[in-house]
Amino acid sequence: MTSTAVPKSIEIAIIGAGVVGLATALRLAGEGREVLLIDPNEPGSGASFGNAGTIAEYACMPVGNPGVLRALPKLLLDPDSPFSLRWAALFQLAPWLVRFVRQSLPAATRANALALAGLLAEALPAWGEMVQEAGLQDLMRRNGCLYVYRRDSDFAASAVGRALRAELGVHQEVLTADQVEALEPALADAATQGLYFPDSINVSDPKAVMAGLAAAAAARGVQFMRASVNGLAAGAGGIGLSGPDLAITAQKVVIAAGAHSRALAAQAGDRIPLDTERGYHLEFPTAAPLLNRPVCPVDLGFYMTPMDGRLRVAGTVELGGLKAPPNPRRLALLDRGVRQFFPDLGQPSSKWLGLRPSLPDSRPVIGPSTKSQNVLYAFGHGHLGLTLAPITARWVAGFIAGRDMPSAADFAAARFG
Repeated sequence: MTSTAVPKSIEIAIIGAGVVGLATALRLAGEGREVLLIDPNEPGSGASFGNAGTIAEYACMPVGNPGVLRALPKLLLDPDSPFSLRWAALFQLAPWLVRFVRQSLPAATRANALALAGLLAEALPAWGEMVQEAGLQDLMRRNGCLYVYRRDSDFAASAVGRALRAELGVHQEVLTADQVEALEPALADAATQGLYFPDSINVSDPKAVMAGLAAAAAARGVQFMRASVNGLAAGAGGIGLSGPDLAITAQKVVIAAGAHSRALAAQAGDRIPLDTERGYHLEFPTAAPLLNRPVCPVDLGFYMTPMDGRLRVAGTVELGGLKAPPNPRRLALLDRGVRQFFPDLGQPSSKWLGLRPSLPDSRPVIGPSTKSQNVLYAFGHGHLGLTLAPITARWVAGFIAGRDMPSAADFAAARFG
């Protein structure tokens, strides 16, 4: 989707047409703004397309927490663990890992969970508004999400997270093995206990959702441009954006380029400790749904999500930067894991690697740069890009309009000092 005539100047340019950029463009256009959305690829074709499809309003526990910290040496040394490291990238990742360890201490974990819970509390209402505006109702599934525990020790280890979610008002239900089987008959004898999040929503086809958002934005007057932005500089006439065959001046710029946002933020004057969690998915064609909702086997660290005509197996974390090719060992790990539940699956029809924009404290950066109110950040959502896209869009629109945004400091670039 590309506009035929792109202006040399624009009111608002959004860099990045993933789900956050699309949602922000739709929101700003709905408020009467002139918007240009710039991305070198098809809108919504990156991590926004390949994720587990879960709108996870319950996911306030940061990736870095005391449980992960205790297990970190074992996790990083085991290439088949749900949390792995490409050792060739260790030098590059070392500063991020140091910050991650600090953010995994109890006090930091609690502060990060509180901040995320406040943002997540508005996720479902914000999604409800966007679904109505973009006509996405037929792509939403309201069957909740299920964690399954296959070992009593794993369930015991989840006690801190369960207690904190309960304190923060997250709707969760502890299930017996029989209750898990009642929800998911295909998982008979697969779990000792479960944790059910009944309010969660999932999408039946993330690609179709992205196409719907792009179409709704275009109908609102948003212009699209396929281009790479390599340069960003403030000038007397606005913010200049440059790249191959690109020279545009915008009154305001929103950086929503996901895992590719760090270099642009640096040009805007902020050193953001953004790095990349590489996530994978496999898809298997299914004649009928094997599951009724997204299911996460906690010990394996991935989601099994029923989608239109297929089962998507997505997740795990691989720290390894932007440029390394897909790791076949990670894809094989997903394949072996899902066959523990569904041994008769055929060969996968799709294999995919995506790049999650990850910050050590698991909080996105939302709001103006520390140097200019005319450059706004909307990136670093980690595993929650799909979930937080519409509420991020609401915040960005609020900042641009000069509205007071509560809790803005929790997600500000200035927190990295």
